[in-house]
Amino acid sequence: MAIKLAVIYYSSTGTNYQMAKWAKEEAEKEGAEVKLVRAPELAPMAAIEKNPAWKEHYEATKDVVPEARVEDLEWADAFVFSSPTRFGSVPAQLKQFFDMAGGLWAQGKLVNKVATAMSSAQNPHGGQEATILNIYTTMYHWGAIVVPTGYSDDTIFAAGGNPYGTSVSVDGEGNMKEDVEGAVRHQAKRTVQIAEKIKQ
Repeated sequence: MAIKLAVIYYSSTGTNYQMAKWAKEEAEKEGAEVKLVRAPELAPMAAIEKNPAWKEHYEATKDVVPEARVEDLEWADAFVFSSPTRFGSVPAQLKQFFDMAGGLWAQGKLVNKVATAMSSAQNPHGGQEATILNIYTTMYHWGAIVVPTGYSDDTIFAAGGNPYGTSVSVDGEGNMKEDVEGAVRHQAKRTVQIAEKIKQ
């Protein structure tokens, strides 16, 4: 049976949306059934409208990408999370989504799900690793099986060498500074392959 993969992201200006799309494409090449969903936006429109890039991305995706639902976590065999960093942690949008999973957690329905995470920040030491590790801390509480990238492929080095998960730094115009597409694709492929072994 095909692995069911939920690619769950939050993105204010589009970086993590792009990473999530690469992950979806690669997972589908591996034969996975993939849902690409976004954490619901919590910020008021007054805040979003002050940032043209944020407003543009919000308008472009709000009717295109479905909002993530807790049911997606139950449906999936595996997760790929992609999130920007907010002061070294996850944004409130993704944190609230995690917090809503308490019912599934209490029923043991998140145990042995396979999970991996990616992140972005404005500079290489802007909190990407801490953000990924914050996501993994939640996964440990769920009883999920965390799949880091390690140094399992040369693309990891080309992307900056983060062994926890792919991370990228973004300049003031929203451009990715590192070439991370290959690393994202490798991470998604690896996650599907590990999930297949666990499911078997």
